[in-house]
Amino acid sequence: MRILLRPLLSAILAVSVVALSPDYLACQLQKPAQLSPLLGCPAETIFVSKTDAHAHFTSLQHAITSLPRSGAATILIGEGEYFETINVTRRDSVVLLGQLNAETAFDPSGNASTRNLVQIWNNKFVENGIDDAQTAVLTVAPSFNASLIGAGPTGAPLQPLFGNVDFKAYNIDFENRAANFSISQALVTDISYANASFYGCTFASYQDTWYTGRNASTYVVDSIVFGQTDYLFGFGTAWFQNVILANRACGGGIAAWKGTDLTDAPGNRYGAYFADSKIMRSPDANATTITEGKCFLGRPWNDLATTVYLRTFMDNSIEPAGFEPFDSARPVIMNTTFYAEYKSYGPGGNTSMRVSIEHILDDEEAQQFTVDSVFLGKPGWIDYNYAL
Repeated sequence: MRILLRPLLSAILAVSVVALSPDYLACQLQKPAQLSPLLGCPAETIFVSKTDAHAHFTSLQHAITSLPRSGAATILIGEGEYFETINVTRRDSVVLLGQLNAETAFDPSGNASTRNLVQIWNNKFVENGIDDAQTAVLTVAPSFNASLIGAGPTGAPLQPLFGNVDFKAYNIDFENRAANFSISQALVTDISYANASFYGCTFASYQDTWYTGRNASTYVVDSIVFGQTDYLFGFGTAWFQNVILANRACGGGIAAWKGTDLTDAPGNRYGAYFADSKIMRSPDANATTITEGKCFLGRPWNDLATTVYLRTFMDNSIEPAGFEPFDSARPVIMNTTFYAEYKSYGPGGNTSMRVSIEHILDDEEAQQFTVDSVFLGKPGWIDYNYAL
């Protein structure tokens, strides 16, 4: 039987697909029981599973804690739900791979929400004065102080250190299940002082789902982000490519970004950038909390905020004005912000009624907003082989 299964497995692994990583697909696909789950994986890959007898660990955090200080590390996560918080402090490369089933991984009608077999979740939310960062399901930061978000337009103090230079996650659902329509901040990610990229993942909460922190650079592709209030926020530089922004309700803006005076990172183009993506009402949105013309594309967390939408579909849940001031205490969007759109389309993509401070980019202006220009060079920590 073992001999017969190997040619079948080879044929499955040779299938050419899109929206999966050819570098890791052989490792990610579940294997027949007679074969090692690590067949096709990079050398020294660690296997985490709650049910498989081949597992090195049953907890992902325990696996991460076991890693040596130096050297690239790959962790394969077996199918299942993992109730834990993940904290990555090491500097060297970490790759997290969610297992995939060959019967669903290649379905051309599938997406991250239907294909992924691994769910990592927790249910922490802001209470009793804790920092927002302490609610995150996934934290990639070099220290506790570096992960802190702080309050106000300037946030937590700048830290003189940097963490992971190359964190990657593939085909994993990250979810904060404490969240609902009325609860306070409940983060899914906190990526601070680090480089991180995500492929075919989902991120689900309501308020403050996604945070790209100080001096952080993040790249998200072929993924889904669920949220309600300021659910993409941060200090750093974040590029979202071919993502779905799923509005569970409308509160504040979809993106609430901060900028800095660049004294700590001269020339860095801090901001949130969305390309070739979709904004739409989430399937689980409550009809009484989200109505046509209520969701703003963003609001300025401080007066140096940057948010740019490129070739993005917008459904009728988008407010025609596009952007709004932060609150009644700061009722004006200052001209030090930079809000821009290029070739938005769909019912909410009509830019004729946008706030006057917004930039509607022409073809030439839009050319300055690419992955390489935003990150000030071609990032070596992005998996360019991940096909779309």
